[in-house]
Amino acid sequence: MAVRDIVTIPDSILYRKARKVTDFGKELQTLVDDMVETMRVAPGEGLAAPQVDVPLRVIVVEFGDEEDESVPLKLFPVVNPEITRFSKEQVTGTEGCLSIPDFVGDVDRSVSVVVKGMNRRGQPMRIKSSGWLARIFQHELDHLNGVLFIDRTERIWKLEGEPAQVIPTV
Repeated sequence: MAVRDIVTIPDSILYRKARKVTDFGKELQTLVDDMVETMRVAPGEGLAAPQVDVPLRVIVVEFGDEEDESVPLKLFPVVNPEITRFSKEQVTGTEGCLSIPDFVGDVDRSVSVVVKGMNRRGQPMRIKSSGWLARIFQHELDHLNGVLFIDRTERIWKLEGEPAQVIPTV
């Protein structure tokens, strides 16, 4: 496993739609391993392949129990993911992004989603998620479609607390 550089705005790969994975061979396995390592070192809760300069539809998400921190984190590598069901109920939450360091913004997201895709070996999988885990999946799938959280928020600010005047965009 290797830690890869995380692409930041205004790199154009972040604004392009990623391609579907068709080869589940060694290169994909290395990519998934590297993405997991990169996400953990960053540290983050999710990472999409375009964020490491690979235009493929691959995400990794690692999350535990929101109410019980003693529950071990669960890792979700998903290839060719798509959201097949969104709850009508939405909630606003503050998001950040490894590709937009030091900035956060409030984003409305569905409270629960169902994600369909394949595991790293090409076998079908389906994940029902709610709460923060659902938010992470929505955020990472946005990356695969060239959408960033700053495209979904009305206000962004630096982590230090002052509203941001300008965010670089393409």
